[in-house]
Amino acid sequence: MANPLHQFEVHTIVPIQIGGIDASFTNSSLFMTIAVVVVTGFLVFSVQSRALVPGRLQSVAELAYEFVAGMLRTNVGNEGRPYFPFIFSLFFFILMGNMLGMVPYGFTFTSHLAVTLGMAVVIFLGTTIIAFAKHGAGFFGFFLPHGTPWYVAPLLVPIEILSYFFRPVSLGLRLFANMTAGHTLLKVFAGFAAGFVGSLGILGIFPALVPMVATIALTGLEFLIAFLQAYVYAVLACIYLNDALHMH
Repeated sequence: MANPLHQFEVHTIVPIQIGGIDASFTNSSLFMTIAVVVVTGFLVFSVQSRALVPGRLQSVAELAYEFVAGMLRTNVGNEGRPYFPFIFSLFFFILMGNMLGMVPYGFTFTSHLAVTLGMAVVIFLGTTIIAFAKHGAGFFGFFLPHGTPWYVAPLLVPIEILSYFFRPVSLGLRLFANMTAGHTLLKVFAGFAAGFVGSLGILGIFPALVPMVATIALTGLEFLIAFLQAYVYAVLACIYLNDALHMH
């Protein structure tokens, strides 16, 4: 049976060295580029007609716009409108990355912690900077909610600080773990089916039916998870942005 973790290996396509740093263009970089090109191309192509009565593609693009706008409005409010482009780009970049991993011979770059944690750190630093810019030193009040008894502060403040700095770790790990586990499980069940057929020939079709059915069911589940994980990632980014803007 093929190693189910081989699908996550990063391979160099164009070797690039900058000052001793390996900045090579890899299969991960390629699929990130494809994700950006596909999303950008779809949005540009779907709305270029700007029809008063939208066609199918324009309707999908408008629904996508309204979906993310509603997410931002629900979790942040009207003050979150300036940050719509970032949340919109974040959601569809992750969604397309998850979906590309479901394509045969595709590569799931969201199954790499370096990618998911990197995006989480950007969100963490960005929301922290926004909080300081808006509230100044009052930002530190976030770690001790108003009305908290003074004698609880020595215990509560360290917990709140630890929780705050753990945000990017939990955000990055969640997406990475879900995508890695799901694709690994798919590969294992598909490997069982192929192994039965390969070792028993035509007689192996019958014992291979169980892992084949499981693979089909898991594939449908993975498509749902691909969307849900992009949604959860974007919602948590909105919640962190809401905390930065409103201090609660």
